[in-house]
Amino acid sequence: MTSSVLQYIIEAQAKYARCIDDDRLEEWPSLFHGPCLYRITTASNYRDGLEAGIVFANSRGMLTDRVSALREANIYERQTYRHILGQPSILSEDGAKVRSETSFLVARILQDGDTSIYATGRYFDVYEIADRSAQLQERTVVCDSSRIDTLLALPL
Repeated sequence: MTSSVLQYIIEAQAKYARCIDDDRLEEWPSLFHGPCLYRITTASNYRDGLEAGIVFANSRGMLTDRVSALREANIYERQTYRHILGQPSILSEDGAKVRSETSFLVARILQDGDTSIYATGRYFDVYEIADRSAQLQERTVVCDSSRIDTLLALPL
């Protein structure tokens, strides 16, 4: 592994977090490359190899539809997130394909200013390294807790 691969992943992670935290959700699907996978699941489901998740999308079109639903159809209390990310760990490299794991903490800020820890867990990602950048192909969000707030509206 070269240090540049790790740097590309760190930069991609920061861009991802800023996109969500800055409420630029329409840009979020463009952070995924090619046929993509995004899912949110619990640690126990992940550990047991259960495919079912809380959120599942297997194309950029599904990600775009999720953003459209958030903006136009769903009714939920307005909120913002603040991501705190750990250092990515490279799990494996196979040519230009890199698998990584990154711990995260997401704080949720409600309109009244109430701030709380919303979710903690790990991202299990697959990146394609090309053109001096890391392009996200798969993201499995594994939440530490099996108790998921019904207000899970924004992407983690």
